[in-house]
Amino acid sequence: MTERTVMAKRVPPAQLAILLRDAITRLNRRVRQARPVGDLTVTQLSALTSLRLAGALTPRELADTERVQPPTMTKIVAKLEERGLVQRTPHPTDGRQVILSTTEAGHAVLVQNERVRDEWLARRLAELSPEDRDTLLRAAEILEQVIRA
Repeated sequence: MTERTVMAKRVPPAQLAILLRDAITRLNRRVRQARPVGDLTVTQLSALTSLRLAGALTPRELADTERVQPPTMTKIVAKLEERGLVQRTPHPTDGRQVILSTTEAGHAVLVQNERVRDEWLARRLAELSPEDRDTLLRAAEILEQVIRA
């Protein structure tokens, strides 16, 4: 048994949760900082990503997904629409509603952002030993299990 395995058995789940959450938060923050500098805010990129993942949402659904108030989402969508990154189409069954979706330009912005962030992370991972990369691969698999649980 390695020293790390012995140490892991001694860390209570509550303490491990704190350590893991903090590390994931810092990594996420650092990856976000690697995004291309541009006019879009993190909030706008997040809303655009949610639209891409969902395919299309009403403004209310997008606000709920992003956990912001509808007036805040209205402002975010207006900025994205102004830049041609989001489009509105009539709701198929409710004439009072619209459906929001990403445009080709919006999709291209997201792809560019992901590419830059992935390249940054790949460079950092390349600096690690093969054993550490194997450990991170296993950790990614375990995190997927946690997410699905």
